[in-house]
Amino acid sequence: MTPSKIFDYDQWNRRLGSLKKEYARGEPYPHVLFSGLLEPAAVREVVREFPGPTDIEWIQYKHFNENKLGKSKRDEFPPFIGRVVDELNSPRFLGFLEKLTGIPGLLADPRLDGGGMHQSGRGGFLNIHADFTRNHYQPWRRRLNLILYLNEGWKESWGGSLELWDKDMKRCVKKVAPRMNHAILFNTDEDSYHGFPERLLCPEGVSRKSLALYYYTPMLDSDAKPRSTNYRARPADGWKAPLIWLDKKAVYLYSALKSRFKLSDDWTKIIRFWGGS
Repeated sequence: MTPSKIFDYDQWNRRLGSLKKEYARGEPYPHVLFSGLLEPAAVREVVREFPGPTDIEWIQYKHFNENKLGKSKRDEFPPFIGRVVDELNSPRFLGFLEKLTGIPGLLADPRLDGGGMHQSGRGGFLNIHADFTRNHYQPWRRRLNLILYLNEGWKESWGGSLELWDKDMKRCVKKVAPRMNHAILFNTDEDSYHGFPERLLCPEGVSRKSLALYYYTPMLDSDAKPRSTNYRARPADGWKAPLIWLDKKAVYLYSALKSRFKLSDDWTKIIRFWGGS
């Protein structure tokens, strides 16, 4: 039977006071962690439906700075995963996020630009970065990321924790394990650096799965100039640093073309020659 309830608004609204404090005090930038974001039956159904690496046509985000699979076309999602995405993009859920963060006028993105279903198998990674700051299809400023993890029985030795880095890129301040039904909501400012830069050590046939939702507000004249994904080298990256920078420039060019010609992310193959195996 398909679960009838996805998100328990009554329960989470009762916790808004503590959630708001955690979010505002988050370091190195505002964020809050959710344990058990979705109703248990709902998250079990999402995991049951979640496609494997060969089950559907995935977008291959594969270059020097990342190696993962993604799917952002909502109409190609499995039925219940589509329902969950719709709920997390609904006016009621946006209202909950506005109360939690104090950011008014949040907008959901029906095209899931860069978001949606993500997964990375053994050897997958995502270098530390701050996200693109403007939606590629609308005049919207990106404000929040919500990442829901879908990994039952994930082992710490496999890696894959989301690392939150300080604005000077000198140290990792916090790590968030990608555990089942745990989620993180965080600000997407110009210096909200995050990623999982070490290659995953999970067994073959196991993958790090997540749903990613991004939220926006209308662009204002006072907003900073839009910027594409800003990959940064860690102090220990050494010889990789110039290649991280060079690949970032390739991503910048792709992002500019994407915005100018309203390309879908199926065109990521034009920067895939960089490798990132």
